[in-house]
Amino acid sequence: MSESPQDVPAHTKTGALHETVEVTKTVIYALVIALVLRVALFQPFTIPTSSMVPNLLVGDYVIITKYSYGWSRYSIPFGPPLIEGRIFERKPVRGDVIVFKLPRDNKTDYVKRLIGLPGDRIDVHGGVVYINDKAVPRQPIAPDLDGVARFRETLPNGVSYVVNDFGPDGDFDNVGGYIVPEDHYFMMGDNRDNSLDSRAPQAIGVGYVPAVNLEGKAQVVLLSWEEGASVFKPWTWFTKARPQRFIHKVQ
Repeated sequence: MSESPQDVPAHTKTGALHETVEVTKTVIYALVIALVLRVALFQPFTIPTSSMVPNLLVGDYVIITKYSYGWSRYSIPFGPPLIEGRIFERKPVRGDVIVFKLPRDNKTDYVKRLIGLPGDRIDVHGGVVYINDKAVPRQPIAPDLDGVARFRETLPNGVSYVVNDFGPDGDFDNVGGYIVPEDHYFMMGDNRDNSLDSRAPQAIGVGYVPAVNLEGKAQVVLLSWEEGASVFKPWTWFTKARPQRFIHKVQ
């Protein structure tokens, strides 16, 4: 004769309950650890646009370090007002590639390169960047496969990287008079003629980025996929992969 549910021994019920509690605790611990890691240490981002080409490509899966500049409310998912300003603040370095919250909505994640520090004057003439009335040196290098001109820029602190340039007469190739306010930064995309950045006013672009909006420094491209890859098409995980960019340091 089979036992009815009420006939199950008490110790068996207790054991099942104990096992359920332990599994639940394990899941909660794992979620807490994941949240702490995300808030305090690392966070992944997928690059959605070509504004940072040639250094970051659409489909790159980038890891940022949250601790690089200290923490603000935007270090926490959904940006709750739990932190005033930044705690354990570390100043970013000119040339850093930074993920930040777009100032006009404080929600959208953007990634650009830090060009101007507080107090700097930034101008652009014929596509050449001027910092405090001094031109940022740039050397031409071989064009890409589409014939787009490329230059290696070297900032005053020695940070060097490659930029794309479609010509000296783009919408933001001849602009200037930007004076970076205190506790703000001036950001530019490496794909100079295809980047809506601090050269555009905050109403339509990025404008000056408050220090509190910095989320972290882009450190490494962990993985990368070409356009067309999808989590719902497992074969594209391999056919669309860019293995040459896996574990690729952000320049």
